[in-house]
Formats: sequence, structure tokens, C-alpha cells
Amino acid sequence: MSTPFPSPSRLMLALAGLPGLLAAQPGPAVTTLPQVTVQSDAIQETATGPVQGYAAQRSATATKTDTPLIETPQSVTVVTREQMLDQGAANIQDALGYAAGVRSDAYGLDSRTDSVRVRGSSPDTYLDGLRQAFDYYTSTTRTEPYTLERLEVLRGPAAMLYGQGSTAGIVNMVSKRPQDTFQGEVGIQYGSHDRKQIQADLTGPLTEDGQWLYRIVALKRQADTQVDHVPDDRTVLMPSLTWRPSAATSLTLQALYQDDKSGSTSQFLPWAGMRTPNPNGRIPTRRFIGEPDHDRYDSRRRSVGWLFEHRFNDDWSFSQGYRHARNKVDYFTHYADSFSLPGGWAADPDGQRIIGRYADDSITEVRIDTLDQHLQGRLRTGIVEHRLLLGVDWLQYRRERESGFGYSTIDAYDPVYGNFTPPTLTEEPRFKLRQTGIYLQDQMKIGRNWIVAAGLRHDRARSGLDGGRTDKDQATTKRLGVMYVADNGWSPYVNYSESFTPQASTTRSTPEGGVPETYEPLRGEQWEVGVKHLSEDGRNLFTAAVYTLKEKNRLVPDESGPLNNVQTGKTRNNGLELEWRGQISPSVDLIAHYNYIDLDDELEGMPRHQAAAWGKYRFSVAGIDGFAAGAGVRWMSAFRDGDAPTTQSVVLWDGMVSYETRHWRYALNVNNVTDKTYVATCLSRGDCWYGARRSIVASATYRF
Repeated sequence: MSTPFPSPSRLMLALAGLPGLLAAQPGPAVTTLPQVTVQSDAIQETATGPVQGYAAQRSATATKTDTPLIETPQSVTVVTREQMLDQGAANIQDALGYAAGVRSDAYGLDSRTDSVRVRGSSPDTYLDGLRQAFDYYTSTTRTEPYTLERLEVLRGPAAMLYGQGSTAGIVNMVSKRPQDTFQGEVGIQYGSHDRKQIQADLTGPLTEDGQWLYRIVALKRQADTQVDHVPDDRTVLMPSLTWRPSAATSLTLQALYQDDKSGSTSQFLPWAGMRTPNPNGRIPTRRFIGEPDHDRYDSRRRSVGWLFEHRFNDDWSFSQGYRHARNKVDYFTHYADSFSLPGGWAADPDGQRIIGRYADDSITEVRIDTLDQHLQGRLRTGIVEHRLLLGVDWLQYRRERESGFGYSTIDAYDPVYGNFTPPTLTEEPRFKLRQTGIYLQDQMKIGRNWIVAAGLRHDRARSGLDGGRTDKDQATTKRLGVMYVADNGWSPYVNYSESFTPQASTTRSTPEGGVPETYEPLRGEQWEVGVKHLSEDGRNLFTAAVYTLKEKNRLVPDESGPLNNVQTGKTRNNGLELEWRGQISPSVDLIAHYNYIDLDDELEGMPRHQAAAWGKYRFSVAGIDGFAAGAGVRWMSAFRDGDAPTTQSVVLWDGMVSYETRHWRYALNVNNVTDKTYVATCLSRGDCWYGARRSIVASATYRF
């Protein structure tokens, strides 16, 4: 008979009390550490703090410890705040456009969510190391890049540390946090589609002794999109407060208030008229087939939480993160019936103008509580230095939803609105999920050059719908990485990792209208072999990796309907990734990557080849410093998803010019400079998505 886990509060107390049992270990005990202030123009980089340039040297995403990337035996990409600023990233998809192993516009322009693919699969998203959401776009709010310090992609299974990490890996977003020196900025933007935005970021000490620090990030935007009748309005307020009673203890309180008013730029339009010939020509990229006074994607996100850390002595510390989040989405939409016949014009197979459209309305509210805490310590046994991590995480997720469906038709080439009946909403069964995991990790440094990272975790999860079956799942997952850190800067490694992902928000219908049932958890494993190189000055980081990913219980579209899924047996994909980030001279920053992936036939199509490069050059004009110009190119090869028409290869260009003084920064960003009209993806089920057209944004920022 299995023994249930103790409650998270008991586990927290047990972890916090462990250092007392380890008092006999080497290392002087301290009760209060002296506070040291260092004056320097350079940033002392940490795993969660600011980074100068494009090449971060440290991260905590892959290990939950502050570890140099050159000593991390797994693929990690860090997108810094400076890169997001230079590239004018308006969303997370934009910010990941130049990240290795990532397809950032997997479903084209999508105002509802940031749909990215990592190594062929959909990654899970985390914020400050805590799970951010479970559902798809039906109940999530897009994260505002302006609130982030950095954006990190851990490629490959991550269940040993995160439990819910998918086979693809995770995208971990790191929030801006209070700083101990005063700094602030206020900025404005104006750009394509009547984009108007104002933003502010203020941080510094509240008290002279530096015990209390604050940060306030705020943003207000009104904008349209390239699709008619779809706005992109946003209000964000993110305050945070840090209390540091001593150099040994830190508590940061965080909150978020975010309101979005938008719609769906995804119209799910058919092959014929998007990718294959249509007697009426190509469907315009601005086409909206919904109802202007009805369709919307309005979301409201509220969250509160904290990040706590205490050092018992030089060797042992305790950390805890907690967040309570509440998200509500009114999602009223119409999407094209592209699935009934090949080509998608079942309502008008000859004329191919009148298209069926599904009305799909829902109001969804979700609540998620996440808690992660761990004890970290250093030990030495002979020639082996151990960095131990013992932790427990817990989450509770609840979803309430009411929904309704309808059907009507519209002329896709000359739409006349108003011919529809709003669906009647009915309440769905409440969904609940609870999961607890215990994990142990040992980062071992053997002698001078060898590193071994080993970990083991056990999870238990309960999920189900009111009135239906409760599924109980448990899994033990592991990870092992071995790396040799050579004296010449090269670090070859091999890594094995596993994943375990309960399908928290996805259900399948039962015969004769029974209560929907949940799917089995996804299980995955990966072998990865790679090498990293850090230049002697620490400014350039090169990584190369080859991998094999296997997964079972993968969800794929079912032939019975476009929105129904079945769980396949086993899938497999292989790939190669090359990435270079750094500063090739004091005036030039450069990032570049190349991806190759060979997908299993049962997985959605992806370009086999992708490559991108971005560079920034700083220069003077007439003896005046502060000018910079940036240029980037993104390329993907042609690909095909099952029986769908081939999605053609595409080359996209981006650019930036800026001028910066001590207090001011002026910039002009242009994405998709040539205004290339392209189809990002066509799926075998019958629908296609357009990619983003040209976007021009001018900005001015005053810093103080």
C-alpha cells in the first residue's frame, strides 16, 4: 500500500529544519552576514538579474541553482532584455524568433496566445520557475515582454525538476525585480495599425539602509491588428517589493494586474484561397469572418505571490516561491469550416466564396496555486564537490467554464455581417487537478574538469471532472548529465532526461453523450549529445547539440472532427541545433542559429531546416556617439503536414535604427521589412494561418 505525501506545509517545515541536522558539516555558521556595497559600472550577473548584451553566462532554469551555462549539460537559450529591446519584441513569439530549437510562429499571427514549438512539440510555460498556465488559448492571457528581465528556453524533457515539463521542454520567463540602485524610465510608442503605447519602469531603494526595495512596471496600449475588427488593447500594472533584513534573507512580494481587450486574428481559413488556387483569388490577410459586435478575446489576469530566500551559512540555503493566479477569458469567436471537404468550401464547393463558420463562445475562469521550495547545500566527499538540491513542489488547478456553439455562413471575399444567432451558453463540469512532487538533484564536480548532474523525482497527480472519473497518476522521472569542462573553453556533454505531463485541461467525449473523460499522461525521454564553448573573455557562447526525442500518449487530431484528439502510440524525432551568441567586437553584437529536425509522420509538420541571424552595430556620426543599427534575417524551409499542400519556404528581414544619449533613447523597429505575405502553416485537417505582415514602430524613452 502506497503512502501519501505529507502536506506541502509539513514538507516546507521539514526542509527548513534540515540544516540543523547538518550542523556538523564543514562551514562556519552565521546568523547575520555583513552587507557589502560594490561600486562598479559592470553588472555582476546572476541567474535572474540583468545581462549586458546578448550572451548571458548564467541561468537557473535547467538546474534551479545559479549555474554557469558552460557548466550546464543541457541545451538552454537565454533571450536577454537588451535583445528584446533592440528587436522591438511586442510579444513572446517575437522575442523567440531568433532562439535555437524554436519555431516561434508555429501558427502564424495569433492574438490569443504565444504559440511556439520547441523541438517539434509545444513547451509548457513558467514564470519565475512556477507553472503559469495549463489550458490552451481558451483561458490564458499573453505575457507582456516589458515585464520581463529575461526569457529562457530549456530544450528537452524537464520533469525531473518541474514535474509538468513537457517533452519539448519549458519556456521560463523571469520577471523584473526590485534593484538596489535607483533607475527609471518612461517611454512612448507609435506604429503600424495605429499602435499607441505608453510604459514606465521605476525601481530603487525605499529606505536609506537598503532594507526595502521597490519596482513598479506599468503599461497602457491601444492598437489594431492586421485583421479587421481585431484590437490589441492592454493595461498592465506589476508592482513588487523586496525586504532584506540582512544579507542572509530576502523576501520579494509580487503582484500583477492585467486586462486585455482583443479578438482572434486566427480565422482558420481553408487551403483553397490561402495556399491553393481559388477562382476568386487569394483571401486577403486582413479578412475577418466573425461578427464585429460579438467576437472578442477579453482576458483579465490577477496574481499575487512571493519569492523567499534565506542563507543559514556559507553552505546551506532555503528558497521558496509561491503564486496564486486567477484568469478569466471571454472568448467569443467564429472560425471557418475548413474541415468538411478538402479545400474547405463545403457550403459553396463550386463558387468557393460562401464559407461555413462555426460560432464557438465560452467564458472560462481558472485558478492556479503553485508552490516550489527547496533546500540547497554544498558538501565535499574526497575529490567530489556536491551541490545538493532537495525540494518539493505542489500545485492546484481549477477550471470553470460555460460554452455554446452555432453555425452560419458568410461570403469570405465580401463579408456582410449580422447574419447569425449568438449561441446559448451552458455550464460545463468543473475540472480540478492537484499534483505534488519531491525531487533530489546532485550537481557533482569531480576534480577540476568533470561535472555530473543527476536527479530523481516522484510525482503524484489527481485530476478529473465533477461527476466523472478521478484519474490518479504517479511517475518517477530521472535525469543524468555528464560534462567535461576543458581548460580551453570547450565543454562536451551527454544528457538523458524524461518527461511526465498530465493532460490537465484536455478531455475526450464518451459514447452517447456521457461525461467527458481525461486523457492519459504523456511520457517522453530524450538523449542529447552536445558541446559548448565560452570565449576567454566570456563574451561569446557557442553551443551545438544533437538529440533523439521519444514520446508516447501524444495527442493528435482525430479524423472524427477538427477539434477532437486521439492519443497515438509512440512518436520519435531527431534533430541538430547550432547557436552562437556574443560580441565579436566592442561595436558589434551578433546572434545566429541553425536548426534541423526530422519529425515522426504522426506529428504536425515543421520545417526541416530553420536559420536566423541578427546583428547590431554601434557607430558615431560626425563625432557624435550613441547611434546603432540592427538587421536580422529569418529563414525556414518548405514543409508539408500530412496531405496538406506544401507550406513554402520563406525569408523574412527585420531591422532597427536607434540613437541613445545619457537620458534618451530613440528607435525605429521594422519587422518583416519587405512586407512579405506568407502562409506560416497549413495543416492536414484543412486550415492555414497567415504570418505577420510588416510592422513599423517608433519609440522614445526617457531614462533617469
